[in-house]
Amino acid sequence: MKPALLLTSCVLLLGACRSQAPRHPVAPVELSGDTVRDNALLGFGPDGVRELFSDALEGSGRFELVADEDPKKARPWRMSLDLPFTREVLKDGNPHSFAEVGANLSLERFGGAVPQHYEVVGLGEAQVKEDSEEGRRVAMRAALESVLRQVTESALMQLSALERTDETLVTDLRAADARIREFALRTLAERKHPAAAPLLIERLKDTSDADAVRRTIGALAEMKAKSAVPALIDLARGRDSGFLQEIVFAVGEIGGPEAEAYLYTVAQGHDTPSVQAAAQQALDTLYASRNHATVEARGQGHADP
Repeated sequence: MKPALLLTSCVLLLGACRSQAPRHPVAPVELSGDTVRDNALLGFGPDGVRELFSDALEGSGRFELVADEDPKKARPWRMSLDLPFTREVLKDGNPHSFAEVGANLSLERFGGAVPQHYEVVGLGEAQVKEDSEEGRRVAMRAALESVLRQVTESALMQLSALERTDETLVTDLRAADARIREFALRTLAERKHPAAAPLLIERLKDTSDADAVRRTIGALAEMKAKSAVPALIDLARGRDSGFLQEIVFAVGEIGGPEAEAYLYTVAQGHDTPSVQAAAQQALDTLYASRNHATVEARGQGHADP
């Protein structure tokens, strides 16, 4: 086969593969936050933002915008887009300023065995080439288009991770792209796969992002990762009472002898009454859960011949 003909065949084959790839149904996108309303820096309002985002979704070739839910088809994902900030910044060593737009995109789907909820974030930037109002507006729109492409691509990566096998996701934990690693870890944690626990525990060491730490604690509690209890106990040292109560409840949710001993110590001897009460509540819940499991196990034993 001639090289030109071979190249043409490859292009056609690639196009066919893309056309056959499953498309994710998406309900009309919701916008949230004040940034998308009356934003002078962007120069247009919610309808313009929604149109640009719809273009990004459709341009990916993997999303299909649907007006109504069809019971014969897959349930659509509901997306909510928030632009927490639009700003102009200076960078060291660069005489030009840059327009920046941040985006948070949440994806939700209900109706299955459990509700599904995921979030992705992005940051778009573009150089302000002309020192004028219109020049800034052009740069801001370019930054907006960039961040909308980013969150669209990240959303697709997250949904693709949901379709991958555990074995493939474990391999993805070593991927060069940080987003692939992140979505693989999220999915494995959701499936309570043991490979996720050590990586989540390692994340507890980085306390610079409180929200990220809380999400990690929640994931470990959901997994009931007993190996995380020592790290959570270390994390609790020197914390304020509110954060400490969150850790106490997470430890109680995980359970196990080490968790029980910690909760008993805190319930008996902590200086703050609210923390004592939280530990006692978590301990009582842990006892009740353990007793219930014992009763169920005995019942099943009697039922067996």
